[in-house]
Amino acid sequence: MLLKVYSLMVLMLDLLTLLFGIIISIIVAFYRTLRPPAMKSLCGEVAMVIGAGRGVGREIAFQLCLLGVKVACIDKNDKMCKATVQQASRDSAVIKPYICDITDKEQVANTVELIRKDLGEVTILLHCCGVPSSRSLIQKPPDIKEAIDVAVLSHFWLLESILPGMQRLGKGHIVALSSVAGFSGAASRSARVPFSTAQFAIQGFTESLQAELRQSNSNIIITLVHIYPFIIDSETANDIRLRIPSYFGTMPASEAARKILEGVRRNYAEFSIPGYLLYLGHVLRILPKKASFMLRDLLDTGVDFG
Repeated sequence: MLLKVYSLMVLMLDLLTLLFGIIISIIVAFYRTLRPPAMKSLCGEVAMVIGAGRGVGREIAFQLCLLGVKVACIDKNDKMCKATVQQASRDSAVIKPYICDITDKEQVANTVELIRKDLGEVTILLHCCGVPSSRSLIQKPPDIKEAIDVAVLSHFWLLESILPGMQRLGKGHIVALSSVAGFSGAASRSARVPFSTAQFAIQGFTESLQAELRQSNSNIIITLVHIYPFIIDSETANDIRLRIPSYFGTMPASEAARKILEGVRRNYAEFSIPGYLLYLGHVLRILPKKASFMLRDLLDTGVDFG
């Protein structure tokens, strides 16, 4: 009897401690929303930018150079990758091109080893592939195998090659970009299913990696960035019928890259571009399915993507 009472008291104490911790966490999160943490310096770091040949990846490479980061531009398109390096190197930046198919495990390992010799141990990994532009979503449905290989499997090949070096240094930052299709799925066409599935997988990948590194008391930071594709490609504005233009709008890749790097430099575990989409995604998961579908219909962009 006394043992049961004692066990109940311990349980109650644990629950009260948990409740207190949750309340404190909510207060801190609200405070950090109003007063974000200071941005850390990235000067001297070695960054590997996957998908640096175009779009947000290219802009991230440019802005990292301005922050004093040694940048390894990774892309399988030789011409576009070298064009990024050529444009950035005008400012005397330390930046080099590396042509690599990130779906090939052996190529990834060889490329990381080459970067290690040229620039040093990789301390920042930014995976900007797997989030297609709005034009590609409208005109060309993603191939199932390609969508999974680029968006999901490549993370494992990169992690296998880069994580040991970060662990030796005792520091590192891994950043994964995902479409907000990983929040609530894509719209009606089955062609969008593999893309949305891949984005959900990225969410699971980062959360699992965060949990594993947390248990090992690692100083390696994991960041997941959710992006709404149509806000970062103003060239396709005429192809998109925004039901609520003031809600979505468009955003140039340079602005999206700036916001991404701000979140990374503040060590956020998860955020979205634009910021309110993160909270909208959480709301969609809490609501009953019927209500969730009604909200998606209200925010419909006019194209077959949700």
